[in-house]
Amino acid sequence: METNNQNKEPQKPLNDYAKYSGLALQMALIIGGGCYGGYKLDEYFKNIKTPIFTISLSLLSIAIAMYVVLKDFIKPKK
Repeated sequence: METNNQNKEPQKPLNDYAKYSGLALQMALIIGGGCYGGYKLDEYFKNIKTPIFTISLSLLSIAIAMYVVLKDFIKPKK
């Protein structure tokens, strides 16, 4: 009789490192893109004193990045 442990493949630690470093890169690109886009919009509309677009797009991009990461963590493993 086979046990459940024999059916499962051992999880490779290198795959975990690649997965989490990919998530970190995604977060960095999303947040960096939001900050850069907000900065350019403030530059275009000449909002030097109060960088409204930079602040709002930075916060929005942080929320989007957190959503992407949490969605991947909550996803059930196959």
